[in-house]
Amino acid sequence: MAVNRVPVLKRCRSLDLDPIYLGYDKKSNRQSKRANKKMSGYALQLREKQKAKFIYGVLEKPFRNYYAKAERMMTGMVGENLMVLLERRLDNVIFRLGFARTRIEARQIVDHKHVLVNGSCVNIPSYLIKAGDVITIKEKVKDAQRYKDVIEVTGSRLVPEWLDADKEALSGTVKQLPTREMIDVPVDEMLIVELYSK
Repeated sequence: MAVNRVPVLKRCRSLDLDPIYLGYDKKSNRQSKRANKKMSGYALQLREKQKAKFIYGVLEKPFRNYYAKAERMMTGMVGENLMVLLERRLDNVIFRLGFARTRIEARQIVDHKHVLVNGSCVNIPSYLIKAGDVITIKEKVKDAQRYKDVIEVTGSRLVPEWLDADKEALSGTVKQLPTREMIDVPVDEMLIVELYSK
């Protein structure tokens, strides 16, 4: 399995991205070497794609597959559909509910079979949730110190309006599928569409 080992803050600097979107409270005081350089249209498009891939922890081939799926969807615009598909990933939903500090930790929680979706164990981070799904952490790991620490850190984090979280019971419900307005990710999806439509 491919793993991205680039230091998070370094990658955030190169993509001009605030680490808070990844769940990190750290700040980098360094300036990117390319901070004031003028970027071509292609470079801007590529940076937006890399930003979306980095935020959601998706590699190139799955990201291309999400784009193809977004194109095939009958309703909505391709860019908005792409962002909604990425937001519906199970690892992202665990992060949004506040059951993990970062999306990387959320992915690990799913991989370790700690997550139940509608009562069934799901260990696929890219599993797409649907409206009405109930997501819970398994009973036998709920009392683990790990989750107490996580809730302490994420307790003040806002849960998006399309989700309903019960942090005491470590469970959440998908009230509806998200719309682009509900997704607070700083990505200009139109640039990604322009890049792929060349």
